[in-house]
Amino acid sequence: MTGQKHSAPPVYRSAAEARAAFRAGESRPTAGCAAGYTQANLISVPADWAYEMLLFCQRNPKPCPVLDVTDAGSWTTPLAPGADLRTDLPRYRVWEHGELLGEPTDVVGHWRADLVSFLIGCSFTFEWALADAGVPLRHIEQGRNVPMYVTERPCRPAGRLHGPMVVSMRPVPPEYLDDAIRESSLMPAVHGSPVHCGDPAGLGIADLGRPDFGDPVVLRSGDIPVFWACGVTPQAAVMASAPPFAITHAPGRMFVTDARDEQYRVA
Repeated sequence: MTGQKHSAPPVYRSAAEARAAFRAGESRPTAGCAAGYTQANLISVPADWAYEMLLFCQRNPKPCPVLDVTDAGSWTTPLAPGADLRTDLPRYRVWEHGELLGEPTDVVGHWRADLVSFLIGCSFTFEWALADAGVPLRHIEQGRNVPMYVTERPCRPAGRLHGPMVVSMRPVPPEYLDDAIRESSLMPAVHGSPVHCGDPAGLGIADLGRPDFGDPVVLRSGDIPVFWACGVTPQAAVMASAPPFAITHAPGRMFVTDARDEQYRVA
């Protein structure tokens, strides 16, 4: 949904506290949530599609940096011992043959014994580094989900999987552009440096006010739109490739892990 303003997320003291709230039914974007804890995108596919998903991620590491892959049927991850991937995200998406069936707050009833889950790095993780460097985060200021756009840049296909790259956009004042590029580039496991700065037409984006996922964000005078590769890209591949079944996070509503952001900083 676009154009929807959200109340600011609570400042949870820990990832476990955030997950407990989501397990209890809280559903909101996780930008600005549980400072210092790494966030991850989720996609779960049948085992006979898992190799192709792994290969798709390996061939497209910028939008799809893999943090963990589960065994078939498992809903646990060492990134958050004791957490449940079926219940501990704010909202999910359930797909059949590339069509969205619904957006439940848990997927226990949809879970299958053959599902292999991929946890993919999320740019929300480096937002704390941006904020510490003084870079304003307009979507958090405005109480909105980060805007995401399907681009005209194709990903490298892998077997049956193909699709376009998705990007997230954050407006950055020009005096902070170097800081935004530097701080995000130090965290390649959560998308790293931007893929494009400036004119959105360079990515085939016609209208910043009409994101494909998330909410539109108002740019202030002089702001430069800055685009980072986005972990919603596997969902675009699901829509394009139509596997028989998949479960994903709802865009902007991530899995908050117990891993600390600094673990993914390279310097």
